[in-house]
Amino acid sequence: MAPDLSRSAVIRLLSLTEKEDQEALMKKAYAIKEKELGRNVFLRGLIELSNVCRKNCLYCGIRCGNEKVVRYSLSDEEVLKTIEIARQNRLTSLVIQAGEQTNEAFINRMTQLITRIKKVTQDDFRITLSLGEQTADTYRRWFEAGAQRYLLRIETSSEELYRKIHPADGLHDFNTRLNCLERIREIGYQTGTGVMIGLPFQTIENLADDLLFIKHQDIDMVGMGPYIEHTETPLFNDAATLMPLMDRFELSLRMIAVLRLLMPVINIASTTALQAIVPAGRELGLMAGANVLMPNLTPVHYQRNYRLYEHKPCLDKRAGEILDELSDKIKAIGESIVYDDYGDSAHYLMRINQPTSTPKNDYQRKSMSCSGDDRRR
Repeated sequence: MAPDLSRSAVIRLLSLTEKEDQEALMKKAYAIKEKELGRNVFLRGLIELSNVCRKNCLYCGIRCGNEKVVRYSLSDEEVLKTIEIARQNRLTSLVIQAGEQTNEAFINRMTQLITRIKKVTQDDFRITLSLGEQTADTYRRWFEAGAQRYLLRIETSSEELYRKIHPADGLHDFNTRLNCLERIREIGYQTGTGVMIGLPFQTIENLADDLLFIKHQDIDMVGMGPYIEHTETPLFNDAATLMPLMDRFELSLRMIAVLRLLMPVINIASTTALQAIVPAGRELGLMAGANVLMPNLTPVHYQRNYRLYEHKPCLDKRAGEILDELSDKIKAIGESIVYDDYGDSAHYLMRINQPTSTPKNDYQRKSMSCSGDDRRR
């Protein structure tokens, strides 16, 4: 059972500053991960499909208002070639991430692309989408085409803070985002979300509420990391008010650790933003309780144009080189990459196995029949 930490207890743990106290927190979180999930790391090959975005979020480097970005979109053939590289390296899961587009041409293209991926991989693959806010019908179409996971970061659970980091232009609405997250879960996706850590105007109380929100929403997978400013964004004007990068880094590790205490069997990603601050940042995230890494498999010549924040690492490395280096780093900290395994969220499998009057679709029925050692290996 997950500990029933109070809000005040979460705030206290996030506020730790003494080295010994922080190390004790990390050790506790890692012990829970090891007990519940083993020393196992699941890989999700990341494909940055496109940096075309209709939104103008004040913190994001690919916002539509940034005229210095060279826009691009991978072709379907480039995506399928990248998936083949992933499969050659025994990966069975990928994340397709892009700027938000809601036009019918993009929705149809994604539906057809998901169908092609499932055909090429003979349905032997997990697809995570991170494509922003869509209608319930669109989420359902992509789910029925074969996508199984969806990541929609709320960025913050505070409506007041949300309004400070998004323009008041009619396209950015806090309740719309929350409603989208609910629709994703209702449709049957393994549901993911996340927040930025160390934003301007953000308090420890905000972050504690973020973690409690994630638990209350019964989320299956989480990706959260330090906020790193981008010079071509309006929020960069508030850079002088930010806590130092290393403080944001350490706070991010505490966030991972406390979330592992709150939700012992969810999937937690150790994000690339950690590595952007500390070269071994992702490995330290694993030692704080994370169990998922998302190596970037996007073709090298596109990666520089998908820059959400400054100092993005590994911009000149090809997929094979990245995966080889990652394997060595993970072995060095006593963890093991689990190959040939979907790495489904144990929390999700427990959730859909709970008694319910709602009929389950084919994907959920298959997932229910594949748990523990029976999961695809």
